[in-house]
Amino acid sequence: MTPDLSALLERCERLYRDVALAPVREWKARTGGLAVGYLPIWAPRELLHAQGVLPVGLMGGGEDVEIIRGDAYYQSYICHLPRSTVELGLGGQLDALDGVLFPAICDVVRNLSGVWQMRFPGKLARYLDVPQNFDPEIGGAFFRRELEALAADLEARGALPYRPEALRTSLAAYNANRRRVQAVYGLREREPWRVPTWELYLVLRAGLVLPVEEFDALLDDYRSAVEADAERRPMDQARVLVVGSFCEQPPLGLIKTLERSGCYIVDDDFVQVHRFLRSDVPLDGDPLDNLVRAFLDDAIESPTRFCGDDRKTTAMVERARSCRAEGVIFCAPSFCDPALLDQPMAVSAIESIGMPWTAFRYSENTGQFQVIREQAGTFADSIKLWSAP
Repeated sequence: MTPDLSALLERCERLYRDVALAPVREWKARTGGLAVGYLPIWAPRELLHAQGVLPVGLMGGGEDVEIIRGDAYYQSYICHLPRSTVELGLGGQLDALDGVLFPAICDVVRNLSGVWQMRFPGKLARYLDVPQNFDPEIGGAFFRRELEALAADLEARGALPYRPEALRTSLAAYNANRRRVQAVYGLREREPWRVPTWELYLVLRAGLVLPVEEFDALLDDYRSAVEADAERRPMDQARVLVVGSFCEQPPLGLIKTLERSGCYIVDDDFVQVHRFLRSDVPLDGDPLDNLVRAFLDDAIESPTRFCGDDRKTTAMVERARSCRAEGVIFCAPSFCDPALLDQPMAVSAIESIGMPWTAFRYSENTGQFQVIREQAGTFADSIKLWSAP
């Protein structure tokens, strides 16, 4: 029986808008386990899963949360994500979490980890430093010690002790999940009219608060539903790659606006944690070493990783060609240093292959999209009217 697509998307949107994390509270009541949140863009979810902990992705408050207390902690030129995260914490919406991980993204997130330690001293608050030296003997050894310390902290809070066999099982579970995510992305790249990006975005956001096994079922149901929908037919829209939105997420309305303006989004940076590793983590050998090596060697090129301009620009060109994009939209949050510092190099790389581009900025609580719709619509029209066939 084909899943009901409307009911599935309604469920996903409820989860997307539920900043109080009702499914996390229900999971804790059912299992008695710990739940630990994490900020974008990557976290060792496999390690948490192996210790019986539910990893919960935190992407800020979105457009539904009014920021009042959170604004007292950050200057006006700081991105919106940390302010809304503080607002949710002080408002009690994140009380279900036993701790929060703050992966190394930028100075703002580093400072947010300190704010969290001061405001919530009874909960785990850990800044997860990640290596920028990818030599296994240097960055790898450092990162393994970081993960071992995290495992010890979790055990001290009541999680299961770290066991290599349990981690190996969790690696297999997340390998399977990444393959499912990549399969849906592949379907969208081939037939973007079947997989509107606003729908895929809701599914990915829902997966942040569900156990990986439930997320698997959700992905399978969504793919079955869209593949069976005979009403979805191709339109004459421009194929675009959207980049820059890897940390603070765009409002759902912004994604809908881009698609309504005449763009098929055929690749993007949204909810990157689901695709941060390119391929399966090996299951043979030491599983913790394998997780470390996957981060060092198999992670995507990101503004948060110091991997050299050449690698990043080459990766940008490869992405644009691989997804057969006709243009690139640089869609970054206001004041996002990693995204905006890398953007000039990325623009140069795209111009070097003669591909058109446009750029704008947003914040997660943006509510008006008319200007963006006009800009994106003009961009899509120019691609269709004047680009070489």
